[in-house]
Amino acid sequence: MQDMWTSMKTALNRRSFMKNGITAAGAGLLASGSPLFADDDQDERRRGISRGDAALLRFAAAAETLETDFWVQYNELGGVQDKEEPDGNGNSAYTDALSQLDSDMAQYIHDNTDDEFTHQSFLNAYLVSKGAEPVNLEPFRTLKGSTASGSSGKLRLTNLMQLTLDTSWWTRYRSDTNNPDLDPNFVFPQAIPTLASGQHTAIPRTDADTTDPNFLQAIANTAAFHMPTVEQGGISLYSAMAQRASSVEVLRILVSIGPTEAMHFQTWQDKAGNAPTLTNVKDPVTGVTVTFPDLNSSPFGGETFQTNLIMPEPCPFLSRKLPPCSVVRPTETRGIAMNVVNFLTSMGLFIGQQPAFFNLLTQLAREADAARREIRED
Repeated sequence: MQDMWTSMKTALNRRSFMKNGITAAGAGLLASGSPLFADDDQDERRRGISRGDAALLRFAAAAETLETDFWVQYNELGGVQDKEEPDGNGNSAYTDALSQLDSDMAQYIHDNTDDEFTHQSFLNAYLVSKGAEPVNLEPFRTLKGSTASGSSGKLRLTNLMQLTLDTSWWTRYRSDTNNPDLDPNFVFPQAIPTLASGQHTAIPRTDADTTDPNFLQAIANTAAFHMPTVEQGGISLYSAMAQRASSVEVLRILVSIGPTEAMHFQTWQDKAGNAPTLTNVKDPVTGVTVTFPDLNSSPFGGETFQTNLIMPEPCPFLSRKLPPCSVVRPTETRGIAMNVVNFLTSMGLFIGQQPAFFNLLTQLAREADAARREIRED
């Protein structure tokens, strides 16, 4: 704590906020004597937040920190490196493969990375401003990432090189008859079945992965489906956690950040639909094969797979007695945080992490899931 209060004396930008323990920026605002908020609604803001609200925001901060980590890896190799995102030097072959999905992929990756930085920085600063404990995952930055040209070579929190992807969100958001909140046992078909088994890399592991254009395109296609897979999970997380918030201000935070995840998802879902078709592309290292079918042709096609159907189809919501409605799904709040931990773990995003990392994530998830909406009187 002494280190944290000492660091408050230094004016920090967003990037240094991350590098110095993630807590100093918000604390610095308090120590300076300047009010953190300047509008008229001061009563609620003078109060601390409930234990449940703090738990919701801590879990969100942890999730955003993990998101930031893997987006940085994408940006180093396939995004735009500039003063906002200075790490890495770009990998021209990988960037070219990504551009087959959209010529603006590099810019979109950069902007998504920047967004995640701001989310995790804001959430931790807000927690500190309320006297609550922030989240610091830096002790777990131990994973070795890509050594391909363009990578910074820094240690990581997440693993993008052994992914197993559940792409059933593709058909879930195109279904007009089923909603996982009402049909928890319904199995939505996978858009890319081969990604749901084996371990696939979404970034070139070494320069050797960039020598075969066919395999490199498979890597880029895998990234294109991984990106929306994570972002659609974020939409559900924020929608579900918002239902447990007690403070109107905490509710405002959750419903303000959550829709940006939807913007990301919409963008990446559209780009994934442009993935070039590939058949039985073999990973020269693992031997795993992957196929990216034409989702607009038989046996796919139709409303279940059609690539330009990127708006959520209306589906049953709350009750089948009510008319269908275009909504986020799922938004069931029970166990949402633990479900997210299990979802990301089964994806392979944490392969190589130490037991203490999983213990912390589990603790944060359980505390968030234990949060209950409270009615507080002034």
